[in-house]
Amino acid sequence: MAAEIHSRPQSSRPVLLSKVEGHQDAVSAALLIPKEDGVITASEDRTIRVWLKRDSGQYWPSIYHTMSSPCSAMAYHHDSRRIFVGQDNGAIMEFHVSEDFNKMNFVKTYPAHQNRVSAIIFCLTSEWVISTGHDKCVSWMCTRSGSMLGRHYFTSWASCLQYDYETRYAFVGDYSGQITLLKLEQNTCSIITTLKGHEGSITSLWWDPVQRLLFSGASDHSIIMWDIGGRKGRTLLLQGHHDKVQAICYIQLTRQLVSCSADGGIAVWNMDISREEAPQWLESDSCQKCEQPFFWNIKQMWDTKTLGLRQHHCSPACAWAGAGSKEFVQHRAWVAQECPAQPVTILQCCGAAKHKESFPKRLRKRSRSAFAQSRFLKSI
Repeated sequence: MAAEIHSRPQSSRPVLLSKVEGHQDAVSAALLIPKEDGVITASEDRTIRVWLKRDSGQYWPSIYHTMSSPCSAMAYHHDSRRIFVGQDNGAIMEFHVSEDFNKMNFVKTYPAHQNRVSAIIFCLTSEWVISTGHDKCVSWMCTRSGSMLGRHYFTSWASCLQYDYETRYAFVGDYSGQITLLKLEQNTCSIITTLKGHEGSITSLWWDPVQRLLFSGASDHSIIMWDIGGRKGRTLLLQGHHDKVQAICYIQLTRQLVSCSADGGIAVWNMDISREEAPQWLESDSCQKCEQPFFWNIKQMWDTKTLGLRQHHCSPACAWAGAGSKEFVQHRAWVAQECPAQPVTILQCCGAAKHKESFPKRLRKRSRSAFAQSRFLKSI
């Protein structure tokens, strides 16, 4: 059921310790059991499994439970040993695990969503189970009564969720590429701000409550660090993956960000080193490198007897203007400089190169709003 476990590595390079096998379909969630040599997994094959490390050094299932619908999300609270499993049918099921992790009892079902559950968070202090789903909403329910406390709807699928337990702020990423910051109350919620910067759907979020940093990964292959606690609108753009970012995790002890992607790679980013901040987008009617006019700058085109372009040859940093005729009249050119931010280590999981020290830099056209969040972040 598991590959041979090697000794723990002495170098900084990631080394495979073990591989747990047994699911018949995609694994939707895998969580380590704190203070135990165990893993809890949920899969699209409709099973929940608790794996414990045996004397042989391999992981074998101590609990095998079959659900009525594919498992799409999972949350585990170790102190109370409660497992919350989101399903493809929109329901969330709660289980209680025995102290020896050999038995799991059903507690209750929460009718949280009308479609696939994408993320779950449990707050013991308020006894809330908070979740997002493909029914375009975030919901929070009372675990004592099982009743629905509140819902908030978005314009697109809500794909991921993070929660600050102290302030009751919820960060919700959606398929439109936006991150919405909500303040959850007992029966209502209020929108604090919306963070915009990714060109693709938000696939993963990670909130660090100590430094008050929010990390977001998206299908545009990039990761953005939002400095919420600094209240200065500071952002960092991390690029290096060649496909959509699937999951991210920030390790506070070592100041490292770990990310994995659909390209089969696991990247480790050293967040303790100095990096250039993501550049501010500037307003201009002409290219700031070659000084040639953009195509809406009629006056300069007439004066210089040149034809303006939508994107200039001199720099890929020259952003595209709006697609529609009404849009480009209202918006100017937003010109950015390249922001190098590369992972220090990459572990390729699909049989390609095992380790690379650097990646080719990629410059992406970013929307203006990605770097104009200062006035919103200062209010948080």
